Parts: sequence; structure tokens; C-alpha cells
Amino acid sequence: MQLTKTQETLEAFKNFVIQQARTRLTKGDKNVSKELYNSLKGNVKAMANSISVEFEMEEYGIYQDQGVSGTKKKYNTPYSYTTKMPPVKPLSEWAKKRGIRLRDEKGRFKKGNYNSIGYLISRKIYKEGIKPSLFFTKPFEQAFKKLPNELVENFGLDIEDFLAFTLKEDRLKK
Repeated sequence: MQLTKTQETLEAFKNFVIQQARTRLTKGDKNVSKELYNSLKGNVKAMANSISVEFEMEEYGIYQDQGVSGTKKKYNTPYSYTTKMPPVKPLSEWAKKRGIRLRDEKGRFKKGNYNSIGYLISRKIYKEGIKPSLFFTKPFEQAFKKLPNELVENFGLDIEDFLAFTLKEDRLKK
């Protein structure tokens, strides 16, 4: 039995979540390298007895979405820094892409390379954590609230189509 309308509903759900998550990344100014943006993908799988929707993204995306508690500042998240600081290299590269430079009290550029900047950012994140952005969670929950009614309606239409097809087949056999 083909659940075409059900599958179309889940495809629309998947596409909405990804599109809205990407929009929230961009509007939240979390889209410098476009890595996380481009890694957002979804897949609707139809099997013999079930249909599933899967989402995937870069590993660090979950930390951007859910946040991470620091050693001094806490957020409502299952993730926290305890003994290990965030890696310096990606933060150095991020600072370079953003054009972030060290300055003195008078606003003049100071000596120091991007590794120094990466270390300082890493230390700040370690202490203060990463505030949850919910760039993925919010669109998922928003779309999920609408999903049950649409699914029930379209699953019912798929069943009607299946029954009509089956009855038509039975009549043709007689």
C-alpha cells in the first residue's frame, strides 16, 4: 500500500523544519561559515510497515541549538563544560573569517595572532557557556504541533484511495 499523501505531508514537515532552521541560523548571526546551514538535511523513509523522518546536521549543531552551560553561567541544557575547554583551532578560524582583532584600551589594534583570539574566546565559552539558540528546536516544535491533524487527515485519504483501488480490482476480477 502506497501512503502517498502521508509521505507528502512528512516531506512538507521536513522541508519546513529545515527551511525555518536555516532562516533562524542566518537571522541569529550563526551562519558565518555556512557549514551548519549546509549540513541541515532530512530524509523521509517509507518502509513496508512504517514511515520515518530523520534529520541530520554537523555535530556541533546540537550545542548551538540546545546550548552548553559554562563553569560560571548555567543554562537549561543537558550539556556543560566541566574540565575540558572548547577547541581553539575552529574558534581561531571563526575569528579570522569574522575579522576579529585584539584592541587596546584606546581602540588601537594590539599584537596577537588569531590563535590568541581563539584561546580567549575558548576560555570565555568555557566559563560562560553557549546560550541556547533553539534554531532547530523551535521550527521542529512549531511544525510538529500542526503535524498530527495533517497526518491523520492524509492517512485517512490514503486509506480511502487504497480501499477504492482494492474494490475496483475486485470488481475487475469478477
